[in-house]
Amino acid sequence: MHERLLPASPNWYCSRSSDTNAKGIFGFGAKNTIYLISITASSPAVVGELNGHKEKVSGFAFCHHPGEENLCASTSDDGTVKIWDINEKVALKDHKTHQSTITALHWSPVEKDLVVSGDEKGIVVCYWRNRDDTQTFFPEPRNIFCLSCSPHNGNYIAVGYKDGMIVVIDISKKNEVVHRLRGHDDEIHALAWCPRPDEEALYSRPEENPEATNGVTEGHDKGCYLASGSKDQTVRIWSTARGKGVMTLKLPFLKRRGAGVDPSVKERLWLTVHWPAGKPTHVVSSCFGGELILWDLAKSGKQKWSLLGTSSDSQNHSRIVFNVSSVRLGQDQELLISTSMDREIKCWDLSSLECCWTLPTLGGFVYSLAFSPVGTGCLALGVGDNMIRVWDTLSIHNKYDTKTFWQGIKSKVTALSWHPKKEGSLAFGTDDGKVGIYEAYSNKPPQISSTYHRKTVYTLAWGPLVPPLSFGSGDKPPFSLYSCAGEGVIFQHDPWNLAGEATDIDKVVRDTNNIKHKLSPHTDLCWKPDGKVLAIGNEDGSIEVFQAPSLKLLCSIQQHHKIINVLRWHHEHGSQPELGYLLASGSSSAVVYVHDLRGVIESPPETPPVITEAYRSLAGHTAKITSLAWSPHHDGRLATVCYDGTAQVWDVPKEEALSNYRGHRGRLLCVQWSPVDPDVVWTGGDDFTAQEWRVSKQEHTKPPRGKKSIELEKKRASQQKSKAKKKKKASGKAGVKVEETESPNGEENRVGSPAGPEEELSNNEEEEEETKETSSTPPPSAWSKEPTWQIDRAVPEKVQNGGKTFSFAKKETKEDKRREKQEIPMKKRKARSILPLSTSMDHRSKEEQQQDCLTLATIRHSKTVPAQCVPGSGENIQLGLFADRTALYRMFQEEGESHIEGGHYDSAVYLLLWKGDIAGALKMATEKGELTDHLVSIAPMAGYQVWSKTVEAFVKQLCFQEQYLKAASYLLSLHKVYEAIDLLKSQQLYREAIALAKARLQPDDPVLKGLYTMWAAVLEKDGHYSNAAKCYLAADCAFDAAKVIAKKGDVASLKTAARLASIAGENDLSHSLCLRCAKELMSDHDWLGAEEVLRMQESLLVHRILHCTNELLVVRLSETNVIITRGCPPTHSWARPHGDSFLNTVRDVWQTEFGVSANDLDKIRTLHQQLKAIDNPAATPNIPINQLVFHVSQDVTLGVLSWLLGEWGAGLEEILGAVARCKGAGNFSLMSETCRLLFPKGMESISEYKTKLEPTDEKGLAAAQSLEAFVCYLQLYELWWTSSCSAVSGTQNGSRVALQSDGVTEGQNTSTDHGSDSQKTESGVKEEVYAGFCRCILSEPHAKFQATQAAGAEIQLRVASLVQKHSQAKESAASPGEGQTNAAASGQDAACAKDVAAADPGQGNVTESLPSLVAKVSEFHKELSESPEHIKKYSFPDVIECCLILLYLDRNSTLIPEQLRSEALDLLRKYGTTSSQRKACQRFLS
Repeated sequence: MHERLLPASPNWYCSRSSDTNAKGIFGFGAKNTIYLISITASSPAVVGELNGHKEKVSGFAFCHHPGEENLCASTSDDGTVKIWDINEKVALKDHKTHQSTITALHWSPVEKDLVVSGDEKGIVVCYWRNRDDTQTFFPEPRNIFCLSCSPHNGNYIAVGYKDGMIVVIDISKKNEVVHRLRGHDDEIHALAWCPRPDEEALYSRPEENPEATNGVTEGHDKGCYLASGSKDQTVRIWSTARGKGVMTLKLPFLKRRGAGVDPSVKERLWLTVHWPAGKPTHVVSSCFGGELILWDLAKSGKQKWSLLGTSSDSQNHSRIVFNVSSVRLGQDQELLISTSMDREIKCWDLSSLECCWTLPTLGGFVYSLAFSPVGTGCLALGVGDNMIRVWDTLSIHNKYDTKTFWQGIKSKVTALSWHPKKEGSLAFGTDDGKVGIYEAYSNKPPQISSTYHRKTVYTLAWGPLVPPLSFGSGDKPPFSLYSCAGEGVIFQHDPWNLAGEATDIDKVVRDTNNIKHKLSPHTDLCWKPDGKVLAIGNEDGSIEVFQAPSLKLLCSIQQHHKIINVLRWHHEHGSQPELGYLLASGSSSAVVYVHDLRGVIESPPETPPVITEAYRSLAGHTAKITSLAWSPHHDGRLATVCYDGTAQVWDVPKEEALSNYRGHRGRLLCVQWSPVDPDVVWTGGDDFTAQEWRVSKQEHTKPPRGKKSIELEKKRASQQKSKAKKKKKASGKAGVKVEETESPNGEENRVGSPAGPEEELSNNEEEEEETKETSSTPPPSAWSKEPTWQIDRAVPEKVQNGGKTFSFAKKETKEDKRREKQEIPMKKRKARSILPLSTSMDHRSKEEQQQDCLTLATIRHSKTVPAQCVPGSGENIQLGLFADRTALYRMFQEEGESHIEGGHYDSAVYLLLWKGDIAGALKMATEKGELTDHLVSIAPMAGYQVWSKTVEAFVKQLCFQEQYLKAASYLLSLHKVYEAIDLLKSQQLYREAIALAKARLQPDDPVLKGLYTMWAAVLEKDGHYSNAAKCYLAADCAFDAAKVIAKKGDVASLKTAARLASIAGENDLSHSLCLRCAKELMSDHDWLGAEEVLRMQESLLVHRILHCTNELLVVRLSETNVIITRGCPPTHSWARPHGDSFLNTVRDVWQTEFGVSANDLDKIRTLHQQLKAIDNPAATPNIPINQLVFHVSQDVTLGVLSWLLGEWGAGLEEILGAVARCKGAGNFSLMSETCRLLFPKGMESISEYKTKLEPTDEKGLAAAQSLEAFVCYLQLYELWWTSSCSAVSGTQNGSRVALQSDGVTEGQNTSTDHGSDSQKTESGVKEEVYAGFCRCILSEPHAKFQATQAAGAEIQLRVASLVQKHSQAKESAASPGEGQTNAAASGQDAACAKDVAAADPGQGNVTESLPSLVAKVSEFHKELSESPEHIKKYSFPDVIECCLILLYLDRNSTLIPEQLRSEALDLLRKYGTTSSQRKACQRFLS
């Protein structure tokens, strides 16, 4: 389905996750998918993929037995081993024997049905697919890293372990270990057997390892050499005959090659080895930094290695290599395929040791695609692996010529934009809000803007300067860089001074348009190609169109009701200049709307209108739209991509789905049309791929519906579920798995914006070091001395705003009960003494206590104190209680120190308090975090300063304990009201913060308003729109309150928002919301509800009369089943049909119900101007019937208003517009019933209007002529059907009676006289038919104009067909080789032209060239431009169609006069030029 594809990156840290079969098919695991690539020496080609695993593919191997190269095996972290058929792309068998993570896989080269796998617990599973049987082995209780089956002995398997051990087992003998090979002291990354059997004397020099000997000892069985690569930086060659090493190869330290490496990223070593089949004396291994080394095992000397890719630095990998495999193409060419951490797959020629080609791969979501407008075919890709790729898609020698940029990015690249004039200048935006500019053709690091966004950058665009950059004179850059990000801000960056501060364009918008209310957050922007108009999409679904450079608002589009994801203007170089005003938009709803803004751009109205009707609506996708792209080669052709996983191409003018691409395996995020090939489109998605595909080669035309769309949704859900599932910690080999979190589109979640589902980097994003694996830093909570239950108890305060504290309160109650149970036994014990040291002295012996009495008596009654006796200290501490105060203080000192050492700070504090050292007690409690309410309450005794500091310290302690409400209350005691409010606000306790602010601050304090708006933003984001509206109202932001209530989009919300805006005086907003609500009600035919809403605004009178006309029209059309209404919708009493004509009923109801009559001409003129300003798109065949009837009602309303003004000609023009709209939609029934209602007397009704026209009113007369033609056209069909029915009945008289009663126009006053003879009746009918049709329908000027239009359209189709066949022939001619001569190419061009000419037999066999066809188109356009103005402007029935009906009538009856018949034949001969017309005319002209 695709032409070219950049696949996802091969998985990292797997011993064998890629392999190559004998037919040159290379397979590798990427994420949970296996990609298949066809390998040649010149280029690769992605030929398919295998899908079935739910988690990362950890192993992949082909079957190498002749005739079974189409079979392969794979393992995954989901625990399965699968057998695949790559031709059918299906899984044949699988097993789930392993209970642990599978780490190794190999398909036995000898036993064609044997697949061997190993896991991290040391289990080896042998699976025989022919008998669907498994056998397990447990040779060592170690973590298996790799394994390899012997190519010479089907029972031997070598297994490598994490600790460096290698064992060779014999599976024919249960748990038989043939050899344990010890020598490595770290992880075994790869094992490779020598392709040559037996251990011949290949190595002539003595063994470096003294324990091993070279050659085979006598008496031993001949074995086979085995190579191993280990993390210990050595490659070892082992003899499996003797079970010893025969050679040790140490990796050389090479100078780092290439500059495509981030020096800040540390890499661990991965040493893979491969033994090429065509070189039994050579082994290939990886090295430290991505180099590949070819070891010559038979070479003597120190340097036995050769480096691959020595001719150029760019040939080598820039990061470590994980897997290597080889394939022999022919007898003398062997190709080596390598995969690396640098996300490149390289092919090497082992004979020349040079790189043949490089295939880049992608390690993240493809967020953005951008073709350079200057460098043709240069495609930039913004990827979630923190890199930008620039791909020369037109390169002849290398189809995947790609350059990678990583410097200065360090985050996912979410937006790209090329400079429109400066070659190679590429702007980028990232997930972390960074904006920068790269020079793609230099090696300089990027320039980074000093102004960062706070959230993901959605869109970048180059455009003309707006204030303040546009002010002043001097040397200014012609373009500014604009960036839009997730916080809703658009910055204007000066590309010449990115170090300067960027400006927010919202200030210019506010100043220019005098806007006082809060602007809706912006989500996308797009400049019109001429740089004169800017379109901005908003989070609320609105689109605003501004005129540059002042950014004056031209109009607002209220079509989407969800966040705008993408906007795109149509290009301006098409053959139809009017299409250059088309603006396509996509949102989080599934419909793409296209608006024609020609009117508001060419003639800007004084008051910016609100547009609610789309030019075209493209419905078919089933999820949010993420990107759009107009074809630069076609007029009105649009490509769209969506979360439903498909890309869709539309013909916008026809509202037709042309092609649907389903090649991606996930959601699509970006799309670009090829700048050189009109049939090629590029898409990127969250499946880590960028794909090139042809529109003409897709089998589907529309997005999947029904079951298929449900299956796609299930598939995506299962993928997200598997990604979200917590992975087991990887083994030491895999390091730490890193996952990227993604969310392509915004707060709601916007497209292309990282904030939603997980983007799992299958490649273990950047190298994980051992420090990550063994990180032992405890979380901050680990150092806290607070009991964990205190933190739990504080949690409810954080969620009080949400009102969901019940569950937490319940949890707290349980915790309290548990603690109470624990404390019950404590209460029965004696309280712990505050003086434990002195108390303990009371438990000494009786003699010692008596000695204390003597010592105390001596102290109190003798002037001499015993030697070494200090009362209250040391051994005499107990005496401090009985001696003087000084001794007591010494006792307090020692007791306090003991309490502190034991962690009993409260007791130490009490002692200080008893001592009277209040300041000291407070200081100690502050330092130890043991302040309490009691201590704070006594702090004033130490003075104001001490109390103030104590309260501040207690506030910090309470915050640490998450008791924020209590902390705020203590701040109030210090009169720190603002600090208390800030504290509550910082913890998102907005309700409490507002309550405090309203209680303590002045009503006009800006802090209060800030709190309301901040809380409103949080509530709005969480979907609590009503509460958010209350906040906005309290902050005097009524505009924002109405907007947020309307955000839900249902009728009740819209009605409430409209009333709120009306009460608050926001009339413009109320006007817009009322219209939107009325539109929703009217779509359900709820006329009463719509009228109630519209009555709220006096300015909506024009919409009330429009809805009145629509209701009257729908009620009458539903009686004839032209419109099918659901149930019996209630209608107004005046809408019920009665005897008066439709137009008279409209005028009467207007006058009685709305006060609109001809007496107030100023009022009618105002209504006419307001209604005329509403521009409806042209009708298309697939327009919904309700929308079509509403547009017809608008035309009728305009016509009646014009007649009330006395402008009869203008009224007829509007009525003609209604009839022509039905014709354009191809709805014959609606056109017929509309004419019947508008002209109940047929031609006579139109004649009455013509009498009121001024003789000089040429436009009115021309419109009347067209209306007469349409009436006659409808009556002609009625005559034909009546005649056909009469012919079936078989009676000619019946035919004549039917003709006289139904076929003749009502304005001809034909009466039936049963007494007259039949010949006279027939003659009268003939005369009247002739008179009516010659005058109205058979108009030669109109026939000529229509024939010219049809011929021009047919020539344009032939031109398009010629171009397409030419491109296909050129492509097919170039595919066999590049040696095609110019003569051969010219011959193919001529053959294509002949094919085009032969496709239209009416054009003869003359070969027409493209220039001649283009010249014909120009002639037709010139001829059309010279036609009379009224013929070009006013719609008219198809004259040739009418001639054919007349001739069919002539065959079934004799009522058509000969003169009328001959005139119809003449018109057919002259103007029936198209192939379909000629085919229909053959039976009459032959």
